[in-house]
Amino acid sequence: MPSARGTGGSATQAKAGRKRGTGKGAGARTVTRAGQSLEHRMLLTATMCLLAFGAVMVYSASSATSLLQGGGYGGSYLIKFAIYGGVGLVLMRVLARDGVAKVHEITAPLLVGSFVLVLAVHIPHVGVSINGARRWIGPGPFQFEPSELMKLALVLYTATLLAKHPRQVHDLRALAKPLLLVVGAACLLVFTEPDLGTAMVIAFTVGAMLIAAGIPPQKLGLIAGTVLGLVLIYAIARPYARARLTSFIDPWAHASSTGFQAVQGQIAIGSGGLFGVGPGQSVQKIFYLPEAQTDFILAVIAEELGVVGVFALLFLYGLIAYAGLRAAKAARSLYSALIAVGVTALIVSQAVLNAFAVLGLAPLTGVPLPFVSYGSSSLVVMLAAMGLLLNVASGATGHVRAVAPTRRARSSKTGSRSSETRPGAAAARAGSADARPREPARWGDDGNDEEDRDRRRRDRGARGAGARGGGRAAG
Repeated sequence: MPSARGTGGSATQAKAGRKRGTGKGAGARTVTRAGQSLEHRMLLTATMCLLAFGAVMVYSASSATSLLQGGGYGGSYLIKFAIYGGVGLVLMRVLARDGVAKVHEITAPLLVGSFVLVLAVHIPHVGVSINGARRWIGPGPFQFEPSELMKLALVLYTATLLAKHPRQVHDLRALAKPLLLVVGAACLLVFTEPDLGTAMVIAFTVGAMLIAAGIPPQKLGLIAGTVLGLVLIYAIARPYARARLTSFIDPWAHASSTGFQAVQGQIAIGSGGLFGVGPGQSVQKIFYLPEAQTDFILAVIAEELGVVGVFALLFLYGLIAYAGLRAAKAARSLYSALIAVGVTALIVSQAVLNAFAVLGLAPLTGVPLPFVSYGSSSLVVMLAAMGLLLNVASGATGHVRAVAPTRRARSSKTGSRSSETRPGAAAARAGSADARPREPARWGDDGNDEEDRDRRRRDRGARGAGARGGGRAAG
C-alpha cells in the first residue's frame, strides 16, 4: 500500500503536469516554456509570416505600375502598407493583453457607429465611389471602408447575444428578433453599396458562430436556404450582380468586358506553373491585371512563385484555422469561445472566398486576402481581430452574465426543495449563489474536468459554510 506522502507527491506532480498542458484530454491547452500556449504562438507566427509575405508581394505587384505612373518612384503602396500595418500591430498588441475582458463594454457603440458609417457611404459628397462601387468615406489617402468595421462589430455582437441567451439557438423566433434582424439589416446595407462579398463573409461568419453555439442542423438549414434564396433573387434583380455571376460561369465569353479581370487572373496562374517565373517577374501585373495589389494579388503570387507559393500561403491560413479552433475549444467561457470562432471564421472565409474567385471557382466579389492584400481598412481591422483571438488563445477570462431564469421558474424550483425548512437555508442559498458559475457551459465536454471539479468543490464549501453559520445563529 503506498504511503500518504507518496500519494500526495504523485497527485501534486499530476496536477503540475496538467497545468503545463501535458494532459491529453480534448481541449487541453499546451503551454510552452515561455508561458504562452501553443495556439498563441502558432497564431502569432502565421500572422507575422503573412504580413511579411504581404509586404513583399504588395511591392512586387504595385511597383511597376507605380513607377510608370508616378514619375520614377514605385514604393508608395509598400510605404502605406507598412504604415497601416504598424497601426494594426499596435491595436493587436493592446487587444492581445486583455481585449476580450474590455471589448464587451464598447460592443454596442461599435455596432451603432458601424451602421452610421455604412449609411454615410450613401450620402452625396461623403461617400466615395470607385469603379462603380460606393464603399468608402474620407479624403484621399485617409479613405476608410466602414463595412470592414461592421464585420468585427457583428462578431462581437453575436458573441455577446449568444452568451447571454444560449437557449435562443433552439427557437428561431427568439433568435430572429435580436440577432437575425440586425445581421440581415447589415447585409442589406452592404448589398446596396454594392458589396456582395462582404455580405457573404458576414453570413458565413455568423453561421459558424451559430454552429458553435449549438444550433440544430434543421434550423441552420432553414436559415441557410432562406439566405441563399434572397441572394439569388438579388443577383437576378441587380444588373451589377447579374453581370458578375454571368462572367463567373463563362469568363472567356466576356473577356473584353465583365470577364476581363477573371481571364487575366487565369492567364497569370497558368503562366506560373509549379515554381513560378520568379519574384518580381510577373507580366500580368503590368496594366493587364486591374488592381493587382488588392483583390487579385493571389494571381501575382501564383505567376511569380507558382503552385508552391500558393500552397505555402494557404498553409498559413490553415494554421490560423487550426489554432483558432483549438483556442476556441480550450476557452474558459462561452463568450471567449464564440469570439474565437467568429474571428477565425472571419479570416478564413475571406481567404477562401478570395482564393476561389481568383481560381475561377466563385464570382468576383472584391474580398481582399487577409494580411496580404493592400487595403488600409481591412489590414487594420483584421489585425485588431487577431489581437482578440490571441487574447483568447492566451487564456482570456472574459465573461458575459447569462440571463437569469424567470421568477415563476425560480419560485417553482425553490418551492420543491425540502431543505428550505431547516435553519440556515437562506444563508446557504446566498453562499451558493455567489459561488455558482456566472454563465452556462460551452457546447460540449472539452476536457476541463479539473476546473469543473474545483468549481463543484467551491460550491459545496460555500453551502456548508452557509449552513453552519445559519445553525449557530439559530442556536
